[in-house]
Amino acid sequence: MRKGVKVTVIGSVFAVMVSGAGYGAYNLVSALGGSSGVGGSSGPAPVKTGPPSAAEVKETTGKFFAAWQSGESATAATYTNNDAAADPVLESFSGSGHLTEVRITPGAATGATVPFGVRATVSYKGIDKPLSYKSRLTVVRGKTTGRALVDWEPSVVHPELKAGDTFVTGESESPAIEAVDRNGSELTKEKYPSLGPILDELRAKYGAVAGGTPGIELSIKHEAADSADTTLLTLEKGKAGTVRTTLSAGVQAAAEKAVTKYAESSVVALQPSTGQVLAIANHRDDGFNAAFLGKLAPGSTMKIISAATLIDTGLTTMTGPAPCPTTAVWQEQTFHNLTGLKPDEGATLADSFARSCNTAFVKFADSVEVDSLTKEAEDRFGLGRDNWKTGIPSFDGSVPASGGPDTAANLIGQGQVQLSPLNMASVTATAKTGTFRQPVLVARSLDDRRLATAQGLSANTSAQLRAMMYRTATSGTAAGVMAGLGPDIGAKTGSAEVDGQAKSNSWFTGYRGDVSAAAMTQDGGHGIDAAGPIVRAVLAASG
Repeated sequence: MRKGVKVTVIGSVFAVMVSGAGYGAYNLVSALGGSSGVGGSSGPAPVKTGPPSAAEVKETTGKFFAAWQSGESATAATYTNNDAAADPVLESFSGSGHLTEVRITPGAATGATVPFGVRATVSYKGIDKPLSYKSRLTVVRGKTTGRALVDWEPSVVHPELKAGDTFVTGESESPAIEAVDRNGSELTKEKYPSLGPILDELRAKYGAVAGGTPGIELSIKHEAADSADTTLLTLEKGKAGTVRTTLSAGVQAAAEKAVTKYAESSVVALQPSTGQVLAIANHRDDGFNAAFLGKLAPGSTMKIISAATLIDTGLTTMTGPAPCPTTAVWQEQTFHNLTGLKPDEGATLADSFARSCNTAFVKFADSVEVDSLTKEAEDRFGLGRDNWKTGIPSFDGSVPASGGPDTAANLIGQGQVQLSPLNMASVTATAKTGTFRQPVLVARSLDDRRLATAQGLSANTSAQLRAMMYRTATSGTAAGVMAGLGPDIGAKTGSAEVDGQAKSNSWFTGYRGDVSAAAMTQDGGHGIDAAGPIVRAVLAASG
């Protein structure tokens, strides 16, 4: 038994306290190990199949919790379906995490899923502090053994754990920071939940230069070398240094509220005149910062870059021809428009842009070069060069020179194109001002980093994009979302089909005055269904 883990022994044996309807608190419980047999055996028992019974769920969770509480990580791991992965996590709980006096209280099972609460004491160099949290586990049938086993996920041990993560208690690697917005208002993860992982990243990068001193903390150490530790509990505070961000507390609050209405949603808002990030918000079960790091097809919001490509290569203008047939075929692949969109063989580029006609853009696949879209994205919009330095990890977008059917698919934001809401908010900012300004979350002066540059757009191209986006926002596909936001507006809707999803991913980007915003909702439907209302809420808060 591991030193430092306190165990209650009842009558010289371990006992399981189980209520009739569900589970009672395990007061360091259960005989650990297998069951005893009775009499002889005529051969191996048949391997069980089917879902675990209620009795098996109760027995397995009892033994798992008892071993975990006792600090017997190797034994606890044997009650999971991946003991090799479970053991180091459980070992770090009582080892490098210094968690003692562990008490686990299960709730009533729902089928094979058991919620539970954990109470423990973090003890480190004479400092003791309580920790409590809730988690859940599911019991499944072992594929080869037939045993009832805990379905292993790191989040069983703590909801913020991911693959490769471990617990560590000690002096923090980076001093704590007090992050503030552009006006000096404090930004905390309690008030702005989306900022939790982002504040961790800012601390990891700027804590040492912000003038603070380390404290003693229980943290989750992530496997990825460039991922900041996640603090779970502060045992002894250090001195926090101040890090000023470009965020706006008001716009951030609006973004936080807007994304909570749609699952798996992310949004970014920028100031086009400076490139400064005003808001970052995510509403996701996995805690991933998809707003900055997402890599998904952007759907028809990509038509901003595609339209710029057609204009800059001399293939058409906003008033030039861009017919919108019912279907378009490119290299034996047939492309369609959204249901209900009427064909218009006499359409201009502005007409087809405002109505989001796919076939109009696909028809230009005959005329563009394989790398035309790539060059436009890189040279004019600053995408795809892997050189953005926003202040925290971010994705710069990818618009590869794809041949075959993807030449056409890329033009409508499908194919091989991958962007994030950050990228699309920047695209809209560039279209609005004609100048590419690399997005930043903290001032360049804080670390003297070199920002990405790009050629930007000509005044003529920028003016045409603004005119087409204004039309889309006032009488096109985005009109319902953007109504009432004032005269200086522009927008583009998008939906990206994904294999295996019932609905497309919803995309929307727009600007209002000196604020641009872009949102994405996975499995959210059309652009106006989910991403659109998120962007509207953010733009409305910026007025």
